[in-house]
Amino acid sequence: MPAERSTVRGTSEVGRFPGAAPPTRVELSVHKESEKKPEEGFCSRWFWKMCPCCCKHRDGASYDVTDKIEMIKPVTPTPPMDAETIKPKPANGEAKESEETKVSVSSLDLLSSKTGRNRREHHTDSYPGDGMVVRRGQPFQIELELNRPFEADTDKLRLDLKTGSLPMVSKGTHVIVPLVDQLEDKRWGAEITEANGNRIKLSVNSPASAVCGVYGLTVTCSSSGGEAGTAFASGENVVMLFNPWCEEDIVFLDDEDERKEYVLNDTGRIYYGTEKQIGSRTWNYGQFHEGMLEACLFILEKSDIPPSGRGDPVNVVRVLSAMINAQDDFGVLVGNWSGDYSDGVSPAAWSSSVEILKKYHSSNGLPVSYGQCWVFSAVTTTVLRCLGIPARSVTNFQSAHDTDVSLSTDVYLDEDMEPIDYLNSDSVWNFHVWNDCWMARPDLPPGHGGWQAVDSTPQETSQGTFRCGPASVNAIRAGHVYLKHDTPFVFAEVNSDKIYWQRNPDGTFSQIYSEKKAVGHCISTKAVGSEQRADVTHLYKHQEDSEEERIAVETASRYGSKPHIYSSPAAEDVSMEVRVEGEGPRMGADAELSILLKNLSSEARRTTLHAKVAVMYYTGVLKGTIKTERLPVELLPDQEKTIEWVLPYQQYQNQLVDQAALMLTLSGRVSETQQVLASQTTFRLRTPDLSITPLGKAVVGKEMAAKITFTNPLPRTLKDVVFRVEGLGLQRGHQVVVGDVGGHSTVTLTEHFVPTQPGARKLVASLDCKELTQVHGVADVIVREQ
Repeated sequence: MPAERSTVRGTSEVGRFPGAAPPTRVELSVHKESEKKPEEGFCSRWFWKMCPCCCKHRDGASYDVTDKIEMIKPVTPTPPMDAETIKPKPANGEAKESEETKVSVSSLDLLSSKTGRNRREHHTDSYPGDGMVVRRGQPFQIELELNRPFEADTDKLRLDLKTGSLPMVSKGTHVIVPLVDQLEDKRWGAEITEANGNRIKLSVNSPASAVCGVYGLTVTCSSSGGEAGTAFASGENVVMLFNPWCEEDIVFLDDEDERKEYVLNDTGRIYYGTEKQIGSRTWNYGQFHEGMLEACLFILEKSDIPPSGRGDPVNVVRVLSAMINAQDDFGVLVGNWSGDYSDGVSPAAWSSSVEILKKYHSSNGLPVSYGQCWVFSAVTTTVLRCLGIPARSVTNFQSAHDTDVSLSTDVYLDEDMEPIDYLNSDSVWNFHVWNDCWMARPDLPPGHGGWQAVDSTPQETSQGTFRCGPASVNAIRAGHVYLKHDTPFVFAEVNSDKIYWQRNPDGTFSQIYSEKKAVGHCISTKAVGSEQRADVTHLYKHQEDSEEERIAVETASRYGSKPHIYSSPAAEDVSMEVRVEGEGPRMGADAELSILLKNLSSEARRTTLHAKVAVMYYTGVLKGTIKTERLPVELLPDQEKTIEWVLPYQQYQNQLVDQAALMLTLSGRVSETQQVLASQTTFRLRTPDLSITPLGKAVVGKEMAAKITFTNPLPRTLKDVVFRVEGLGLQRGHQVVVGDVGGHSTVTLTEHFVPTQPGARKLVASLDCKELTQVHGVADVIVREQ
């Protein structure tokens, strides 16, 4: 393999309320637009734990005494002797309660067989063995054998899940899971789904933000008779992973084929060579191989990241990019570009991550020799996929290595045009391999989620450690290098200009030439579902020499150490603003925005605006572009001009995702002054509200009604429409199946209910269907005593 150059640096009830009314009476009517309309009205710690004296420190403390992780059944710990578990002795003369009446757990089954429901539904059935491996944000089932039947009215039950060496409720590492009537999204909870004699089955839900790692599980039972609770510790651990199948998880990826490729595929292709002679090799990622899950969890334990930080994939990926290399933290791989690999394995000899990770784990964290960029990248792919974070290896040909944060690749020449070697620290590699990983970026402005670049090859330090990323690929493409993490470095790798400088007689340097297409060619990764090469250069940069690409380069350079490489604009006298009129565009109609341009000079100005609108998830991840256009603009002296920008309904009707959010990106350059104009505007298509009108007097114990009205704003039929209605003290939460609602038709729903509590109450309702989301309404109801 060619050498590289490197400078090493229930559909039923939603809630239950006391005294709730009997089952609801519902009256439903649907009216077509042409018909007359009625009146509107949801660890034990590791079975081993890190000794504090063995944890990693920046002062160079030893790392080779860290315990080895082995996924074996731990010894069942003795329940803690606290007030909750110690039963006081009965007073003299007081009858001793029969032990037979106390509820307790006799056995616990995690239902963790790899062929069982839990592992199948959580897409973890490829991991070896029958351990409990689940993904967060999704219910899993467990089964308890009690000493007697569970009495819901008098018995109490809770689960305790603990992870890390010092579990704390406030840190999310000690989770107290209550028994609930019905599971809710974004909350821990356990619901009894089956009861058969002494056996009960629980469905346990975790939020999509739960800490990932190894949890110990304890079940505590008690009764309302006053006796202390009894605790039963599971002999098996629960491993919680990230969940790209869960919409609420930051790593959610909505394409099933891409999930199969970037999470479940355990082999891949890595590209190398030169842009004109691209070679490829098959790599065995092996994330489901025996011992790989334990090894990946071991790497997390060896890292700086505390257990409480293992719920944020941004933090996890950033720490792993440091841990895959051994440069400053006794990580997995030692980098070596010397050509002498006699005391280790040549980087080109590896073809699998499995042997590397097994060797690192079995040696209790002794770095493995040796790796170069493709090996670092391949091991990173393995670890991320194993933990549930979508990832791929990516190769950039003619990859620049910027050493001074200039955002350019600099070549220094003397007066005789000879290279000045000691100044020429920047370099261009034939190829360089790093990773893309997929996640939302709630820590960045909207539109910067999606693919993130992360590089585990030790090149330059980031905040004092050899690591790189995650950097938003969208930010790299736009030149937004001020956004974290390490975006300037990756931008320079793919889109920096090569600048030639000549030394002057007085020792200063002058820019004599710039090469605009020198770096960032044929950026490659394995295609989804095939062995073909996919070119993803367009994700990292605009077309070479296009105005958008030049704007990105010049925008980025202004944040580098040489901001004056490109001439500053002669003037910045044109302003641009995007306005959303009133409450904004409505769903079902053309979306109209206003672009206001002002010429503040006494001379004419000309520009061409490049407009692009993309569908966006509420997390800030862009789904895809649905319209692009060029808008030529001419401004007279001191003129103010408004451009009405329109997105026709037909262009977005089948493209929207939840929240109906869109992003309009505008960029351009003023011809006369070279001023750059740029703007990103997010907006949503407003959905109609449900109209709720109370009918009759609201009195405790007396039946009343409310009319709920909805008009379909779309010229198309809404399929499988469901209403959900609830009101604390008014109405038990339930759903009403409406069915299909035709284009522009009106639905009228009349709810009959009996208020149970006096005072100011709210009746809330929402509509749910695939074609339309975020439709809801509320009515205030003042309930009087009878």
